Amino acid sequence: MSGGDRDHWDVVVVGAGPAGASAALGALTENPSLRVLLLDRSDFPRDKSCGDGIAPHVLDALAQVGAADVVAGWAPLRELELAHGDVAVRGTMRREVHVVPRRVLDARLVERAVAAGAVLRRHRVTSLEPLATPVVSGELSGAVVVGADGAHSLVRSALLGRRREPRAIAIRGYAPTTTAMRGRQVIRYGDRRQPSYAWAFDRGDGLANVGYGELLPGERSGDGAPSRRLLLEQLDELVPGAASTGGDWRGHHLPLSGWRWHQPDGAVLLVGDAAGLVNPMTGEGIYYAVATGVAAGRTAARAVAARRPTDAGARHRAVVRRMLGSHLRHTWTSSRLSRSTRIVDAGIRAAGRDRHVFDSLVELGLGDGRIDARLAAGLLRTLAVPARPAQPPLHPTPTSRKPEA
Repeated sequence: MSGGDRDHWDVVVVGAGPAGASAALGALTENPSLRVLLLDRSDFPRDKSCGDGIAPHVLDALAQVGAADVVAGWAPLRELELAHGDVAVRGTMRREVHVVPRRVLDARLVERAVAAGAVLRRHRVTSLEPLATPVVSGELSGAVVVGADGAHSLVRSALLGRRREPRAIAIRGYAPTTTAMRGRQVIRYGDRRQPSYAWAFDRGDGLANVGYGELLPGERSGDGAPSRRLLLEQLDELVPGAASTGGDWRGHHLPLSGWRWHQPDGAVLLVGDAAGLVNPMTGEGIYYAVATGVAAGRTAARAVAARRPTDAGARHRAVVRRMLGSHLRHTWTSSRLSRSTRIVDAGIRAAGRDRHVFDSLVELGLGDGRIDARLAAGLLRTLAVPARPAQPPLHPTPTSRKPEA
């Protein structure tokens, strides 16, 4: 098909999850007259394997494009429990989080994007030619293309080739909310390949999002990926009853962020999971998806307006590195440290002794946190002092306690 026969758009977004819908919203907020095509292989609403946690940073980013109301009707949470065996802390987070099923969240974001002017089309992308004017599936073209097509991104592969990167695997389901889960987010670390942990996040409607994930072995290790049965056994061991009472199980891979983020020059931009942006310490990815999606949409709109679409890649790289570069280096460092259960235990105990450490760990795991001097000092002091017996909690200041069964 010749270039003149192709269906041409100002911006083509591949993937309509949070990253893609946010990119469409970012572009149309910048310039409502743009022709924006939003492609996805699925109809909405559709389910997606995820912990469903929506950090306040996600809503901060969505507020820039008028979509912070996507959590409306879902109960906020403020309580967080972190535990590894008998070492545990429970505290009140500074800002509330929400737990919204992706079936709801993604559909709402797509609705906002369509209301803003995006055209949603069900389409399975089969190829990408990263030319000066990128070509999608041989029949569509865009002045700028945004790759938001998830962990197994075709756009990323076409742009960067196959790259070795650390990955995690997780399984997610929904189980009846128990007393131990109610009103809080629960994270309990296991003893397998670190970071490995089970979670239970109360949705507020009688169900909790429950799951377990761990770091996958490297290609050279010779070890295979853990089975579904093993993942569910680990979940039930760490959150008793979650696997046996839960259902709607879905597994997924997570491409974990590294020390440095890659974005080539040109008119194709990568966002969210497709960009390999997943917190390597916690597996959280929705904040990165939304923040980079909004940024990519704005960058695309400005490049189109300037009639310099091939400048978009360099501009997007600079924007994201300024926004997340330091944070990504700190989360990479944290993920390496957390491979030691001794350091995991020290971090939990330090969070129980120092409110600042607790808050800093939350920021590292959910948003845009850093390892500052006080967090590092608290960790070092705790490593130097033998563990003490668990103390009764002094709510709302986080303190050490044994997790509930």
